[in-house]
This record gives sequence, structure tokens and C-alpha cells, in this order.
Amino acid sequence: MVQPNGSNMKGSLPIQTLAQAIFVVNKHAKTALKPQSLYHLKQKALVQLMQEGKAKKVGLHFSDNPKYSRQQSDVIVECGDYVFHLPPTKEDKTSLPHLGNRLSEKRNPKAHLSLSKARNILQDYTGIKSTESETGRQQRTAKKRVQKNKTPDCFSSSFLGGDLNFYKR
Repeated sequence: MVQPNGSNMKGSLPIQTLAQAIFVVNKHAKTALKPQSLYHLKQKALVQLMQEGKAKKVGLHFSDNPKYSRQQSDVIVECGDYVFHLPPTKEDKTSLPHLGNRLSEKRNPKAHLSLSKARNILQDYTGIKSTESETGRQQRTAKKRVQKNKTPDCFSSSFLGGDLNFYKR
């Protein structure tokens, strides 16, 4: 049962907190080098919210940045005070109204949440375990530690072209 504040009786997070977490993950995904895991987390959370009746599809509108410069539409999903976009399914294209171009004056509210906290909230909510990006980060830090502890046998010089064996002859 959903309470007026947006949370259900099991003690789960309010809709507004989940929407903020999705907003933060989506914002960081736009600038990430490998955004696939973040976009997947966003999509999984929105689909789950829609299945629970906490978010709804409003309609379609033209994409601001269409792939290969072809005109395409995105599904608008409303969750709390936030609005998100998802790729449309075949059913969405036939069942949802097309609302034309995006309204530039409609903006999402600011969210003050770190990416790690937002990711943890959404992973707990969706049941998705930590992604390969976290294991990759652990491997990179371990590699840096090994490189930091490794001391070179001799110091190279750019002036001599890196060949210090020149003096040993």
C-alpha cells in the first residue's frame, strides 16, 4: 500500500528519493566514459517504478540528440517531481500520444546526492548487484599500488634518450 509521502508500508524509500537517485545517475551517465551500466541502472529502476505504479509514461517527444541525425522520439516518464526519457518500445510508438518538441523551460529540480550514494540506492531498490565498473576500479587501484611500489633499476633521462647504459661502456 502506498502512503501519501510516496513510500510504501514495507519501509522502502520515498518516490522523491528514488527519483533524485535516478536523476543523479542519469546526469553522470551523460559524461561517463562507459555509461552503459549507469543507463542500465536508470532504465531498470524506472521500469520497476512504472510496474509498481509509482511512475508513469506521459507520451513521446522528439529527441534532442537523435542518433545518426535521424529524427527519433523518446518516451517521457514522470516520477515524482522529475521527468526522464527512455527509448520507446513498439507499443509505446502506437499507444502513447506524441507531444512534439521538448519544452526547454521544463527543468528537473536540483538533486544533492553523490553518485555513489545514488547508485547504492538504485542497486538496493532494483536488486542489481555491483557492476563490472566497480571491479574494474578495484583492479586499477591495485595496479597503481603495484606500479607505485616498483622502483626502476636506473633512472632514464630524456636528454640522453633514456639510455643510461651509454656511460657503462
